Formats: sequence, C-alpha cells, structure tokens
Amino acid sequence: MKYRKFGKLNWEASALGFGIMRLPVINNDYGKINEQESMEMVRYAIDNGVNYIDTAWMYHDDQSESFVGRVLENGYREKVKVATKLPSWLVEKPSDFDRFFDEQRQRLQTESVDFYLLHSLKKDYWDKINGMGVLQWAEKQMAKGRIKNIGFSFHDSFDVFKEIVDAYDNWTMCQIQYNYMDTDYQAGTKGLKYAADKGLAVVVMEPLRGGQLTRKPPEPVADLLNNAPEKRSQADWGLQWIWNHPEATVVLSGMSNMDHVRENIISADKARAGSLTDEELNIIGKIHDEYSKLCPIPCTACKYCLPCPEGVNIPGNFEFYNDAFMYDDLEGTREAYFEFMKTTERADQCAECGECEEKCPQEIEIMTWLKKTKSLFSSGSQQ
Repeated sequence: MKYRKFGKLNWEASALGFGIMRLPVINNDYGKINEQESMEMVRYAIDNGVNYIDTAWMYHDDQSESFVGRVLENGYREKVKVATKLPSWLVEKPSDFDRFFDEQRQRLQTESVDFYLLHSLKKDYWDKINGMGVLQWAEKQMAKGRIKNIGFSFHDSFDVFKEIVDAYDNWTMCQIQYNYMDTDYQAGTKGLKYAADKGLAVVVMEPLRGGQLTRKPPEPVADLLNNAPEKRSQADWGLQWIWNHPEATVVLSGMSNMDHVRENIISADKARAGSLTDEELNIIGKIHDEYSKLCPIPCTACKYCLPCPEGVNIPGNFEFYNDAFMYDDLEGTREAYFEFMKTTERADQCAECGECEEKCPQEIEIMTWLKKTKSLFSSGSQQ
C-alpha cells in the first residue's frame, strides 16, 4: 500500500480508501448489509494497509455508520481514521447539528470523529447551513475534541466550490467527484488543483463513475485497451489515472465484493504520481473521446440557453440523458437523476416557450430532447 501526506496534517493516508456505501446486501435490500461478508472485506482491507474509512448518515439506508462501529471493534478502530458526514439537506434548524452528530457518534461507537464533512454541498445547502452557523458549531466541537478535522463533500459548479473553499481558513479536506470522464464536471481538475494549492487534502469519490467505467466497453474502447502496451483492468486504468495526479490524496472505492477489495489493493500498491507514460495518458484520452462520441445530444454545456424562464437546468438534464447511453446504465443514471437533479430543474418543468432554442449555438432541438429526457427517466425505456 502506498501512502500520501494528508494535506496540512502530519499524517499519511492510504492511497486507497474504503467507502462504506456499496457493500454486499441480503435479498437486494440496500438496508440489509451482509454482515459477515462485509466485515471480512473491510478488515481484509485494513489488514492490508487501508487506513481511511468513509461513511455517512444515509448510506445503506442509515445502516452504514452502525456497521462501521461494529467492524472497527476488536482493535480495528485504532488502525484507521474515520470520516462521516452531516446530512446537510436534512438540517432544518441549528439544533439539528447536535442531534445528528450525537446519534452518529453513538452509531460509530466513538467519542470523536476524525473527519466530519458537510455532506453533498451545493449552493443552496451551503447557504442554508452556513447561515445557521455550522462552522462556528463545528469549531466548538473541535475545541471539545469531538471533531478532529472539518471538511466537506461537493456537488456543484467550480465557482461554488471556490466560494466554499475560500469561506473558511481551517478546512482540512474536501471530497470531490473526479475521474477521466469528469475532468470538467463540478469541481473538476480546476477544483482539484485549487484545493490542493490551498493546502487541503483532496479525497476523490466516484473514480470509476459508480462502476460505469468498469462495464463491458464499446468496441472502440475495447480495441484501445486490448492494444495498450501494458494490460490493465478497466478499474486499474481509472484508478491509476487519478493517482497519477499528485493533488489527489485518497481515492475512495465503494467495493462490493472481496475480488474488488483484492484488485484495488493490488492497484494501490502501484499508486504513484506521475507514473503514467505519455502513451498511456494518450490511450486514456482516446478512451474519453470514444465514450464522448456516444453522446446522443451534442450539448457542450456552454449555458447560453440559461437562465430558463421555468428554471429548467437544460445542460444538467442533457448530461444525465447522455450518461444513460454512453455507459449503457439507465437504472443507475435514473437513480442519480432523481437524487441530484432538483425537482424544479427537471425536464418535466419545460413550458415549451422556445426561448432556449433561439439562443443555442449548437442549434439543438432543446424542447424535443427535454421531452425525450422526461420520457427516458419516467418510463425506463431508452428512446
């Protein structure tokens, strides 16, 4: 296992972190963790050098934190640092900070949390909890020794990311979505470098897009992988691409079986910044381009179509639609669509005024594609 300095801390984190959100379950019930199998997986990872465990209030239908508390019994708690998260979207009043945090510590069977993150920050969540004094509350908890370090996870634009990073001098870390297909998505490469330049540790989530980058690839991508000078699994290509960036501290993987754990640990043992050759980086660039060619909607997210009078997030809707086809993953994309796309921004809010089509430099038939987006995610049949 390779290790990297964790931002400003005098501590090195394992290059691979274990995300406790995709464990094996019983009877396809997300809330019923297969305890025995999952415990073997997590402890195997720790025994082989993983020292960063990531969980949250709502993972596995609110069961993840309690599982972490149990899996870290018998001396395992001393071997790792644990990150969990304030469910920002559920906070209604300042007293909720204590209510959630106290229950989380009970679930985790710990008096203190190593890394406490403000979960899934978007502009509205951040404005809400920041206005309630969440940072002042967190500093009081840190003074009491209950929170060791404060950070945030993120799902919005780079401008919002920069605003949050600059709003507080004592962030220890941030957690962003990043992979070779999402270099300009949300915080993206700019956010990765900006946070690292500020001294924050950067924990990367969705390095394989929730498994999308490990599915059976389309033929052009398969040809590139088969003809590469070094044979790697798709997962290893994706992970090594992130570890190639010196700014990436920990790569989180939500592993679902022991094979995933073993394979990722082997990959992490090779994790080095700047280790990929120009030829290998060129191959990954070509893979990116081949996936991108599968996009049905030629939207460049220039945002000339915005603001929509009805509040529809046109580029956001098109991004989800394209993802369903690019990665042949309708069910996973639908789930993400309803989780991350606000109700007021979805395709079904379109009033067909046509204002957006007059502004679109790509001359996209936006109203038609919004109808297809609505139909795709409501009916489940690809158009």
